[in-house]
Amino acid sequence: MTLAAAHVNTGDTAWLLAATALVLLMTPGLALFYGGMVRTKSVLNMLMMSFVSIALVTVVWLAAGYSLAFGDDIGGGLIGGFGHAGMRGIGPDSVHGSVPTLLFATFQLTFAIITAALISGAVADRTKFSAWLVFVPVWALLVYVPVTHWVWGPGGWIADRLGALDFAGGLPVEITSGASGLALCLVLGPRLGFKKDAMRPHNLPMVVLGAGLLWFGWFGFNAGSALGANGLAAAAFLNTLAAGCTGLLGWLFVEQKRDGHPTTLGAASGAVAGLVAITPSCGTVSLLGALVVGLAAGVVCSYAVSWKFRLNYDDSLDVVGVHLVGGIIGTVLIGLFAEKAMTGGAEGLFYGGGLAPLGRQLLAVVVVAGYAFAVTYGLGKLIDRTLGFRAGEEQEHTGLDLTVHAETAYDHGVLGHGAPVAHSVLPSAQKVKPQA
Repeated sequence: MTLAAAHVNTGDTAWLLAATALVLLMTPGLALFYGGMVRTKSVLNMLMMSFVSIALVTVVWLAAGYSLAFGDDIGGGLIGGFGHAGMRGIGPDSVHGSVPTLLFATFQLTFAIITAALISGAVADRTKFSAWLVFVPVWALLVYVPVTHWVWGPGGWIADRLGALDFAGGLPVEITSGASGLALCLVLGPRLGFKKDAMRPHNLPMVVLGAGLLWFGWFGFNAGSALGANGLAAAAFLNTLAAGCTGLLGWLFVEQKRDGHPTTLGAASGAVAGLVAITPSCGTVSLLGALVVGLAAGVVCSYAVSWKFRLNYDDSLDVVGVHLVGGIIGTVLIGLFAEKAMTGGAEGLFYGGGLAPLGRQLLAVVVVAGYAFAVTYGLGKLIDRTLGFRAGEEQEHTGLDLTVHAETAYDHGVLGHGAPVAHSVLPSAQKVKPQA
C-alpha cells in the first residue's frame, strides 16, 4: 500500500460512491420530470435531451473539464490549467481529501451533467436536436467549468478572494442553468401557440415520479458535498429533507390562496423549488434556516413561474422561475442565516455577521448570473446563425418525437383501449421525414 492510499478513508469513500450514484440518477429523474410536463408529441425528445447530456458532458469533462475546473489555478482565480487533461496524472492511489481523486472527479462530473440537462426544460418542444448536441459540450466548457473553478476550484476568486459561500451548487448549478435557460429562451423565441394554447403536462404521474427520483438523488447531491460520512453530511441531509417539505407546502399554500385549489404539479414543483434553494445553503444554515429557505422558495417561485407571461419569454418548463429564482434565494439567504456551527467561522446577518456576508453573496449571484447569461446568449446566437437552433415550424407542429427521432411514445405500447400501435396506422400528418 502506498503512502497516498493509506490516507483514503473507507467510510468516506463508500458514502461518496453511493452519493455519486444518487446524483447520476437525478438526470434520468429529471428526464421523467420534464418528459411528463411536455405534450405527448415531444416527450421522447425531452427524454433524449437529458440522456444525451450524460454522454456529451462526460466526454468533455474527462478530456478537459475536470482539469480546468479543479486543476491548479493559472488565471488569477478564473480558470485552472491543463495539468490533468485526459485525467493525466490521476490514478487509483491519487487522493483528494480522504477519498480517491478519481471518485471525487466522478462525483463532480455528475453535477456538470445535470446542470447542462436542466437547461433543456427552458427550450422544450422547439429545439433542434443536432444543435443541442453542439451546445451542451461547448456550454459545459465555457460556462459551467469556469464558474465551478471560481466557486470550488483551488484559488477560485469567489471562494478565496470574495469569500462567498456555496456548499453544493447554487452558483455553478442552479443559477448558471437558470440564467442560461433564460438566454436560450430569448434566442429561440416562444413556442407556437404560446399564451394561446394550454400546453398542459401530458402525464402528471410521470412528473411526480421524476420529482421523487430528483428528491432521492438530492440527498447525494447535498449530503455528498460534505465529501465524508460525518456530522456535516448528516446536517445537510436533514436540511435537504426539511427544505423540500416547506417548499412543497409553501407552493401549495399560494395555489390554494391564489387559485382556490392545490395541484399535483404544484406539489412536485414546490418540492423541487425548496430543494433548489437549499442546495447552496444546506451546509451553512441550521435546521431553522433550512425551513425558512425552503418556504421562501416555495412561495416566491410559485409566483415567479408566471412572470414569463407578463415579460413575454417562453420558459417552457419553468427553469427560470424555479432554478434561477430558487438558486438566488438560497444563495442570498446564506448572508442572513449562516451559522458558525455549520460554516466553522462565517456568520450571517441574523447571527452577528453584519451586512458584509450578504453583500458578498449578492455580488457572487450578480456576477455568475450575468456571466452565464451573456456567454450562453452569445453561444446560442452563434449556433442559431450557423446551424440553426430552432426546429422548423412543421417539425414543431407535428412533434419532435416523430420528425426528429422517427418514433412516438406509443410505438411499442398501446394506444387507446389496448389497440397495438403500428407505424402504418399513424395519422398521415405524422408521417414526416425525420430531420435533425
